[in-house]
Amino acid sequence: MLRAYGNIADDLPEAGYSEGEVTRIKLLLKHYVELRDTIRAAAGETLDLKPYESDMRHLIDNYIEATEPRKISPFDNIGLLDLVVKTGIAAAINEKLAGLKGNRDTIAETIENNVRKKIVTDTVTDPTFYERMSKLLDEVIADRRAKAIEYEEYLKRIAEIAKKVATGRAEDTPEALDSLGKRAIFNKIREFDKSRVEVEPVGEASPSYEYREEQALALTRRVDQTVRKVRPDSWRRVQSKEAVVKSALFDILQDDDKVESMFRIIENQKEY
Repeated sequence: MLRAYGNIADDLPEAGYSEGEVTRIKLLLKHYVELRDTIRAAAGETLDLKPYESDMRHLIDNYIEATEPRKISPFDNIGLLDLVVKTGIAAAINEKLAGLKGNRDTIAETIENNVRKKIVTDTVTDPTFYERMSKLLDEVIADRRAKAIEYEEYLKRIAEIAKKVATGRAEDTPEALDSLGKRAIFNKIREFDKSRVEVEPVGEASPSYEYREEQALALTRRVDQTVRKVRPDSWRRVQSKEAVVKSALFDILQDDDKVESMFRIIENQKEY
C-alpha cells in the first residue's frame, strides 16, 4: 500500500480522486502504518542475527576468498537525504545519482520519492511537522511540473525540504527543543494553540505570538518531564500502564481529545 501510494501520491487529483477520497486515503495510510508497527512490536517481529554470527563467520573464514576490500566512496552506507544534509544537494546527486546525469526529471523524481517516503514513514512520530513538510513538497513538485521555477531554484527548494525532513527540524525551531520528542510535543501544542487562537476574538488583550511560543515551550518542558517521571517500565500496549501516562497528561492538558492526540505522539517517540 505504501509503495502504491508513493507512486501516485502527487497525482491523485489528476487520477480522478476527489478531495474527500484523497483525505480518506491519507487517513487509511496513517492507520495501517500505525497498525503494522503495533503488530510488529506485539509479535516481536525483529530479526536478531547474534545467534547466527559464529556460523556465518565460520562459513566466511573457511569457504569464501576475496581480495582486500577497497573503499570506493566514504558515503556507501549513507542514504540520499542524509547525504544532502552532510554534503549539499549537488554533491549528493553526483554521489548517489551519477548514473542519471542529464535526466533532470528522473533526478528530481528520485529525490522527491525519497523525501515522500521519509514523510510517510515518520508521520506517526510528528504528524504536525510532517504534514507541513508534505504540503511544501507538493508545492515545489507542482511548480517544477508547471515549469514555474528554474531547475537551480528547484534544487535549492527541494534541498531545504530534504534537510528539514531528514533532521525532523525546521529552521525556526527553538534551540530548547533539543530532541525529536520535545519537537513533536511542541508542534502538537502549537497545533492546539492555533485552533484556540483562531476562534478567540483578536484584540488588545490577545496574547502575542512570542507570548504564545513561550507558553508552548513551558508546556512542552512540563509534558516531557512529566512523562519521563511517571512512565512505568515497558508501558506501551499495556492498558494499565498506558493509563498512568494518560492520567498524567490529563492533569496537564485537561482535555480528553488532547490527551489522546498527545499520547499517540509520545507513544511513537523512542526516547519515552
